[in-house]
Amino acid sequence: MKETGWVATTKDEGLSLQDVLATWMKVSRRVAKQHIDARVTWVNDRCVWMARHTVKRGDRVRVTCAVASPTAKANVPKKITVLFEDNDYMVVDKPVGMLANGGDASAEAVARSMKGVAGIHAVHRLDRETSGCLLLAKNADAFEAAVAVFREHRISKTYRVIVYGRWDAKASTIDLPVDGKRALSQITCVSAANAASYLVVHIETGRTHQIRKHLAMARHPVVGDREYGPKHVRETVFQGVPRSLLHAADIAMDHPTHEGQLKAFSPIPPDFHRWLDTLKLR
Repeated sequence: MKETGWVATTKDEGLSLQDVLATWMKVSRRVAKQHIDARVTWVNDRCVWMARHTVKRGDRVRVTCAVASPTAKANVPKKITVLFEDNDYMVVDKPVGMLANGGDASAEAVARSMKGVAGIHAVHRLDRETSGCLLLAKNADAFEAAVAVFREHRISKTYRVIVYGRWDAKASTIDLPVDGKRALSQITCVSAANAASYLVVHIETGRTHQIRKHLAMARHPVVGDREYGPKHVRETVFQGVPRSLLHAADIAMDHPTHEGQLKAFSPIPPDFHRWLDTLKLR
């Protein structure tokens, strides 16, 4: 679907944006909400993420692209790239849209491609919208050994992220609790513009949604973050952002089951590169 738009009439006055979209697009309310959640719906040149937003007569409403039905399967590859492998572990390049475990997940995709290898399990989690390095254990003993390393924070993980607004400091530290537990994030600014900034974030703790929460606390949430990001975005440059622009670029740790290091690097994916160009961050 190409960009389409309407001007709200008297009959739309006072209705929710979700209801108006459902009527205009001839889709269910559920599909209409998918378009709002995906940040492709604009009212008077302002991106609106609230389904209950009240429409007024004369409002200019635009939908910039079509969003897949919520019942449709994610368009993710059935085979994924292996970045590191030995007898006990694999680090895979998790694509956007794929879970770490359960259903059509990274661990299951690897297991399907490796005949005779059972018991593959993700040691940690990455959000569905986050791409990059994901550590998998090939057996139960390896899984328990790696979980112990994570529990003791003896692991280094580095992320690339695009955030809203200009990040002024070249290097900074966020040391704020997440869910009542200490959380530490080291941040380096690669490039900054008025609309957005490109950061490298190294985390020394691995709390759930740590980076997304820390950056939101700093008033620079991750671009595309539906949960911790702003409810409204005025800049049209952000229209059509499909996901949280967060990429797990590096993982390194002392090998959990033998001497040496376990290291892997995931190249920045094409969609991330495109947004760096669009936002003039390189």
